[in-house]
Amino acid sequence: MAKKKMTPSSNSNKLTGINQGDLNSRLSKNKKLKIHNKSDTPDNIVIKQNEMIRKCLWIESQLPDFMSDYFMYLKNAVALSSRLAYLSDVLFFCNYLVNELQFSDAQKPVDIDADAFYKITAKDINLFLADFCTRYIVETDNADYIMENHNRSLARKRSSLSVLFKFFYRDQLMEKNISEGFNPIKLPKPQPDAIKRLEIEEVQRMINAVETGEGLTEKEKQYWEKTKLRDKAMLVLFTTYGLRVSEIQQLNLSSINYARGEFKIYRKRAKEVNMPLNHSALSVINEYVKLERLNTINLDDPLFVSLQGTRMTVRSIRELVKKYTSIAMQTSRDKGYSPHKLRATAASSLIQYGFSIYDVQNLLDHDNVTTTQLYAAHKKNAKRDVINNYELLDEYNEVKKNKK
Repeated sequence: MAKKKMTPSSNSNKLTGINQGDLNSRLSKNKKLKIHNKSDTPDNIVIKQNEMIRKCLWIESQLPDFMSDYFMYLKNAVALSSRLAYLSDVLFFCNYLVNELQFSDAQKPVDIDADAFYKITAKDINLFLADFCTRYIVETDNADYIMENHNRSLARKRSSLSVLFKFFYRDQLMEKNISEGFNPIKLPKPQPDAIKRLEIEEVQRMINAVETGEGLTEKEKQYWEKTKLRDKAMLVLFTTYGLRVSEIQQLNLSSINYARGEFKIYRKRAKEVNMPLNHSALSVINEYVKLERLNTINLDDPLFVSLQGTRMTVRSIRELVKKYTSIAMQTSRDKGYSPHKLRATAASSLIQYGFSIYDVQNLLDHDNVTTTQLYAAHKKNAKRDVINNYELLDEYNEVKKNKK
């Protein structure tokens, strides 16, 4: 593998990665996108999936042709979000080969020579992950960004490259499965005590803040007056069902089936799930729809809309949650929690109230019950509760008394 010697200074060279703005501009069209949808999947979900597919196709167009069979494999073997992540990591690696190593005299990733690529070794990958990916600089017209990857990010890149090279080995394009020689990347073991979540008292404080405006700045109160019912409905759904932010963002008016008392969400891997509506969820949704939602400009299908009448973005939902959780914890706005922390809050609260781990696993869509068990450890004073409710001598004396 032809390469130059890597030094700390070489990590400061310009890396041409995937520029999201450039990607979006290349994908954008002046033509209006129309949906011919004969499935039960809502149009907004179809549009989102289509955007991801277009991004995948654009990335594939930047990569060499000899990877075409690999592209087909990803298309049929993994979820769409995983396909996009794998392709992004592969393009990142190929840009590294071209811009940092002047690999096979290629001027851009699409020019990379197949025979040279098949000669890449595990040592080359380990050097890429350990020496380059940990810290590099991305130059843009406005600023230079220092990018740092820690073990979790490095592990994802390692996984993406493992899938790629295992595929080439399986198709007998490479003599060895070089992924077996990739250095392990140790990930911190999840610690229950490290899981960030709101306590039950803090959830109550958060709901009180959205109801009364307590803790908001004067400027925030101006928006709060127009969105408090929407915000309350979203926070109740987050903390009741442990929904992911994308699942909340994609909800539609048509997602709610009042006759059956349930609403439909679309989870990872294109799973459709019907969630039952309890009294709390139904009341906050009805209040929002009747008193706030109908006053918006846009009366199309999105359930949660901005003041402009358009579907709320994931970013705006994150900011909303961060604001109210910071008030609940009585801390600064930048210390507020993400929507995923409300998912953890829901899991821990349900277990604390005595619901089965397996029921909570099913509700939150955890693939493995061990993930749910992490939240079970948050049940405070569990040992004390067990012991205090089991007084052995009292039981013994009661039996002895009855025998008399």
